[in-house]
Amino acid sequence: MGPKSTAFIKTALKAFHATGAHRLTPTAASGLGAIFMLHNVAPDTGYEFEPNSFLRVTPEFLEDVIGLVDDLGYETISLDEIPGRLAAGADAKPFVCFTFDDGYRDNRNYALPIMKKHSVPMAVYVPSDFADGTGDLWWLAFEKAIRQSRHIDIEVASEHFELPTRTAAEKTHAFNRIYWALRKCPEADARATVKTLCENVGYDPSGMCRDLIMSWDELRAFAQEPLVTIGAHTCGHYALAKLDDETAFAQMNESITRLEDELDLPCHHFSYPYGNEMACGPREYRFARRLGMSTAVTTRKGLIHASHKLTPTALPRLSLNGDYQDIRYVQTLLSGAPFALLQAYENLARLPSAARSLVSPRRLATSIG
Repeated sequence: MGPKSTAFIKTALKAFHATGAHRLTPTAASGLGAIFMLHNVAPDTGYEFEPNSFLRVTPEFLEDVIGLVDDLGYETISLDEIPGRLAAGADAKPFVCFTFDDGYRDNRNYALPIMKKHSVPMAVYVPSDFADGTGDLWWLAFEKAIRQSRHIDIEVASEHFELPTRTAAEKTHAFNRIYWALRKCPEADARATVKTLCENVGYDPSGMCRDLIMSWDELRAFAQEPLVTIGAHTCGHYALAKLDDETAFAQMNESITRLEDELDLPCHHFSYPYGNEMACGPREYRFARRLGMSTAVTTRKGLIHASHKLTPTALPRLSLNGDYQDIRYVQTLLSGAPFALLQAYENLARLPSAARSLVSPRRLATSIG
């Protein structure tokens, strides 16, 4: 997401909060609760060029969010409790669940002490290759390579990129141009391209997993914490929808089996890498059911509603995003107001043009508030 899009979303969320729309939204819009998605929890680095910083929130912000949901009357629960809450529907107290993708060591060092302080459960989804120390954190390697470069000259699929990367602004522009081209091509090709780029600038990313991700020994100790649940996240963190049936299923199955073997604990929960429409869909949801997962989460934005009782392996999440570390944004999203407005616009767009002309902005506003 580019800076213009981020600025627009921030402005819209602030407007919702300032006008009180989040307080006027019907209770049904807030659903049963929310599953928060996080990655890193650590202090800011101060780097001027750090395009992956949206994956990190500060410990202070995490603690602020815990305080907010407590003030709003939400109960913090573990993943194991979600099926029961879905079955109970609106009769149960609204809940939130905190989930963390990839198994970063900072989850243990910074997040866990905060969760223990407030008795808040947390779930961490781990790719087994990452815990081995052999996984490919290509998006971080890509950032490191651009940080060390002064000029990029590389092919992505059939597209040629030749861009200056001397200043932070140039590096950011190059990252944004190339990153989405990488995401669209086959992932093996994307990873090979990043590897070539790293070689060209003299950067060796082979130790990155060992530096950033908890090892199996660390995970064994971490998993013994009463508040911690460990879920699977494939073996190699691949976009499953880009893989053939056999490979995609194996990525899911082998990661679950490996976690159970290494940690001597059952694994009932799964997170789809990348988690958007390009990365997972009905096939992957069926695989998760077949593998006995009680829940599986996407990165599709939304709250948890009673209807998700029918699709527990396709659950949406709310991202606690490093670009949006403002408690007003979280409160507004939890109200469901932005999602209700988006749904109203989508419903309007489906109407024939003659019918759309009969729906006034006032009537639309009334329908969501």
